[in-house]
Amino acid sequence: MPELPEVETTVRGLARFLDGARITRVTLNRADLRRPFPPELVQVLTGAQVTGLSRRAKYGLIHTDRDHTMVFHLGMSGTWRINPATGDRHDHVVLETDDHRFVLNDPRRFGSVDLVSTEELERWPTFAAMGPEPLGPGLTAVHLKAALKGRNQSIKLCLLDQRIVAGLGNIYVCEALWRAGIHPRKPAGKVTRPQFERLVPAIRDVLEQSIRDGGSTLRDYAQPDGELGYFATRFDVYGREGEACRRADGGVIRRFAQGGRSTWFCPKCQK
Repeated sequence: MPELPEVETTVRGLARFLDGARITRVTLNRADLRRPFPPELVQVLTGAQVTGLSRRAKYGLIHTDRDHTMVFHLGMSGTWRINPATGDRHDHVVLETDDHRFVLNDPRRFGSVDLVSTEELERWPTFAAMGPEPLGPGLTAVHLKAALKGRNQSIKLCLLDQRIVAGLGNIYVCEALWRAGIHPRKPAGKVTRPQFERLVPAIRDVLEQSIRDGGSTLRDYAQPDGELGYFATRFDVYGREGEACRRADGGVIRRFAQGGRSTWFCPKCQK
């Protein structure tokens, strides 16, 4: 599943060609993805000028001068392609400008497209329930310590809770916990203030590094220009079961199931 860095990379790639452009044509090649497309989507977007692009958690936002924002989620396998040479049966949404074609391709159709009043974005139920952005000023050790006070659930699963922090996924939580030296099974309420002080910059560092690398190419993900992200070559724990810990402390990376997902960690350096 594309995670926050992959969505950020996608938004930045689209912005290079779409920001400031006028959408001349909108084509929907089916009636829905995970849920039906908004009935007014074509009418509102046709002729609209794009006034900016941004991201909230794992959602991409295309803002327009029609006082509405197109909100997209890439689901499990969604990608945007710019000026593809050939069509594909999984091309479900096409936005055209005078110079470019932007195609949302989603083989598994777990993605979504919504149309939200720009003024109401922060109050849109999906966003209103979310915690702070991990790359924004709202994520602090103080916030995490207060939000997780008394929680017996593991720190790993709490960090995946979008109400605690918006946009964190399995890959980057595993990586951040390793960088911070925190065991993924540790009860969240027992994580110390010094550990949170290490964890917050670790979260930011791993996300920012992945964004610079164009994301992690796992299965179907590619950037809008077709390039593949290569952060996966830098994983410290994710997918490295049985390999030596990169801290050269004699630890060996282990894996276990946690909350329906695999968790990778080093039992020697994560406490």
